[in-house]
Amino acid sequence: MPDDWKRQIDALHSDLVRRDDPAAWVSEADAVDASYLYPQLAVRGPVFGLAARATGAEEPWRLLGDVTDGTPQQARDGLNSLLWFKAKDGTDDPEQRRALLAAVARLERETVNEVTVLGTRYRIIRGDEFARAGADGLEPPRPTDPEPGDVSWADRPSPPSQDIGFTLGPNSAEGLMAGALRIALRGFTYSGGHLPPPLRKDSELAARDYPEVVLLPVSFGVAERRGERWRPRGALMPTPHDARRLLVHGMTELWPLLYDFDDAERTAFRRAAEDFKAAGRANQVVVRDRCFRICRVERMVRIGTDGPESARPSDMETTEPMKLHPTMDADGVIHYDE
Repeated sequence: MPDDWKRQIDALHSDLVRRDDPAAWVSEADAVDASYLYPQLAVRGPVFGLAARATGAEEPWRLLGDVTDGTPQQARDGLNSLLWFKAKDGTDDPEQRRALLAAVARLERETVNEVTVLGTRYRIIRGDEFARAGADGLEPPRPTDPEPGDVSWADRPSPPSQDIGFTLGPNSAEGLMAGALRIALRGFTYSGGHLPPPLRKDSELAARDYPEVVLLPVSFGVAERRGERWRPRGALMPTPHDARRLLVHGMTELWPLLYDFDDAERTAFRRAAEDFKAAGRANQVVVRDRCFRICRVERMVRIGTDGPESARPSDMETTEPMKLHPTMDADGVIHYDE
C-alpha cells in the first residue's frame, strides 16, 4: 500500500474514532458487509451536470443541479436555459442582461464546456455512475440508508435534489469505507480491448490530470434483470422509498400505457405492485419472469488542480448546440418572431 494511501486511511480512521458516533459505526459495519457481499463495481458509464464558482475566489466548485445527464450537450443545454432565465428574471440591468445573453448565444453555436459571465465560472462536469455487484446481482439499499419521514405511497411532488449545492471538495464527514473507495477509485480507468482506443486513452489521461475523486450523494433507482445484465428503469431517487414509489408508479400507471399491456398483463403487474407495497421495505419484485430491484447507485467526479473534470473528446453526443429560447434584447423584451 503506498504511503500516501495509508496515511489517508489512517486519517479517516482517526476522525471516525474522534467523532465517537454510534450511528457512524453502524453505517461502517453495513459498508464492510456490503464490500464482502457485493465486491465488484458495475460501471454504467458517464453522467454530466453543471458546477460553478466565483472567479478570483478560493471558494470551492458547487453543483447547480443533478449530475444525471446522459451527454455533455444535455448539460450545455441546461446551462443555456439557466443563463437565459437569469437574463429574463434575474436582473434589471441591461449591461448584465447583455452579458448573459452573449453567453447564451455562444452556447447556441459552440460545444463549449465552460463559460465565465458576471464573475462566475460555469463548467460542464463529467462523472461516472456505478453500483456494487455480487453473486445475486446489484446491491440493494442498506439497512442504514436514510428513508424519508413520510413513507406514504400517495403521489407527491418530486423529492428535493441532493446534488444542488453539493461541494466538489474534501468531505470531512465521509466514512472510512467511503474514503477508502474514493482513494481506490483514483486509479480507475476504462479498460478492455472491446472499448475504442480513444475512449481508453481519454480515461488514462483523466486519471493523470484529475487524480482526486469526490463521491456524490448516494442515490437509488430501479433496475430490471434481463438475462445476465441489469438495466436501469427510470430516474435516480434520493431515498430507497422514493425509488420504490417510482417502481409502483411504473408497474401500475406508466408501463401499461407505454407498452400497451393487455388485460392479463395489467392485472399481473397491479397485483404484484400491491404485494410489493404491503411488504413495506421490499427491494425486489418478480412479475411474469421479469425481475425488478431497488438498487443503490453511486457516482464519482474527478478533480484536478483547476477543479472538476469536464467532458472528454470521446464522450458520445446525440444532439448539437441549438437555439432553445426566443430572442431577448438587452431591455428584457422577448421577440417571438425572430
